[in-house]
Amino acid sequence: MSEKCLLDQWRDTAYNKDLTREQLEKFWGVYFNIEKEIYEQLLTDPDVEVKGTVEELAGKYGQDVMTMVGFLDGINDSLKIPNPIETMTETTEVSLAFDKEKLYKNMVDAKADWLYELPQWESIFDEETRKRLYREQKQSGTVRKEKKIGRNDPCPCGSGKKYKKCCGKNI
Repeated sequence: MSEKCLLDQWRDTAYNKDLTREQLEKFWGVYFNIEKEIYEQLLTDPDVEVKGTVEELAGKYGQDVMTMVGFLDGINDSLKIPNPIETMTETTEVSLAFDKEKLYKNMVDAKADWLYELPQWESIFDEETRKRLYREQKQSGTVRKEKKIGRNDPCPCGSGKKYKKCCGKNI
C-alpha cells in the first residue's frame, strides 16, 4: 500500500486531472449507480446501524475498498457520528448510522435526484415531510436582503419624520 491515506487515494482517482471528460463521466456514472445500490439497501432498514471495517463493508456491498472509501466520504456529513475518513485504513471500524433528515437534505443539496427520489424514502418520510425537507434545504442556500430604507421613507423608529431628518441624519 502506498504512503497516501485511503481518502487521498480515492480523491486522486475520482478527480484525476489526466483523464478526459468522457473518462471522468464514465467513472462517475458507474460510481453513482453503485452509490444508488448501497443507499437502496441502507434505506430499506434505516434504523439498523451498519458497522464494520472498511474492508468488511466493501465486501458486504460487493465493492472494492476504494469505491467504499468514496461512499464513506460522501455519507460522512450525514452520519450521527462522523467516521475518521482522513486517517482510515482497510481495518478501521466505521459506522453508517445516519441522521435521516440530514441525509435527505444533503442529497438535495448535492442535487442528487437519483438518491433523494429513491422509493425507499416513501416509507421513511411521508410526502409532506419530504417536500418540507426539500424546501428547507433549498431555502438554506438563499440569501435574502432586507429592503433598504430610502432617504425619504418614514423613519423605522416610528417618529413620523423622514429617515434623512431622523435616524439617518448622521449617516
